[in-house]
Amino acid sequence: MTKISQEEVKKVAHLARLELNESEINNHAEQLEKILEYIEQLEKIDTNDVQSTTRAIEVINVFRKDEKKISDCTEELLELGPSREDEYYKVPKILNE
Repeated sequence: MTKISQEEVKKVAHLARLELNESEINNHAEQLEKILEYIEQLEKIDTNDVQSTTRAIEVINVFRKDEKKISDCTEELLELGPSREDEYYKVPKILNE
């Protein structure tokens, strides 16, 4: 495996428009090297008999029947607004006629 050079880190930082000091460049080079070593380990694993998935845990949507329900909470909802006029919310005028 090739070691990640400081010049490569500087080039990527420049392309990403990141300003890194020497300490950060060294740190990123070490971290990138460890990431690439880990990927190299993963590439050695035989995955031929492993079924492809999109998630580690299966997610199943739980649906409920869409039913119409009559509810009489109009008054409570209108009281939640800052201002009202009869059975409507009262809002400031935003259009000039």
